[in-house]
Amino acid sequence: MQCIIVDDEAAARTILKKLASNNDNLEIQAEFSNAIQAIKHLNQNEVDLIFLDIHMPDFTGFDFIQTVKNPPKIILSTSDRNFAIEAFEYDCIVDYIVKPITQERFDKAIKKALNFAPKEHTKDIASEKVEANPKESGNDLYVNIDRRLIKIDIPSIYLIEARGDYILIKTSGKNYTVHSTMKKIEEKLPENLFLKIHRSFIINVDKIIDIEDNSVLIEKDVIPVSRSNRPELMKRLNLL
Repeated sequence: MQCIIVDDEAAARTILKKLASNNDNLEIQAEFSNAIQAIKHLNQNEVDLIFLDIHMPDFTGFDFIQTVKNPPKIILSTSDRNFAIEAFEYDCIVDYIVKPITQERFDKAIKKALNFAPKEHTKDIASEKVEANPKESGNDLYVNIDRRLIKIDIPSIYLIEARGDYILIKTSGKNYTVHSTMKKIEEKLPENLFLKIHRSFIINVDKIIDIEDNSVLIEKDVIPVSRSNRPELMKRLNLL
């Protein structure tokens, strides 16, 4: 099986490579210290099995699984015993091995992987339904400002921000303050263009300039990305 290792600790990656070298069923294709680099690799390479750490800075192992489309077989390797029940809610997870890892325990996990057939990932089914039923709202949005209905070109909107009982709609040409809620405007926006990345912010994904750590640069605004929304954002990006 072609494998990759995703773990932010160099020592842990070295140990896993050593254990894998003693098993004739494995070939380590690559190793990564962070999840983002691993996602880029998966976009371009076929992988049969991933050795994945749970606790990594900014992007946990579970965030990684939720981000990857059709994840391969995954063996979680961690020093934390507390996530075993949560781990097996994911159909792609073969085994949960706790560090330090012995060769005997490692080989037992590989035997499971060889006989394991992942089920179809439920999150992919949900996203297919979204794509099959996009909002048919056209390209225009009408907002009520000072008793006037103002037409806004939806693709020109790059940011929507919640401000108490109002929302601020930012476009490339003008900003609009409207008495409304985030939930109400989110229902009017095409899902293929817009994404809620924080409880107070919705962005036009096509307008993103840069992403760094837990923030997005869009036009001249730096917007925070909440941890719970980050996996969906990463899934929407065309990573190279």
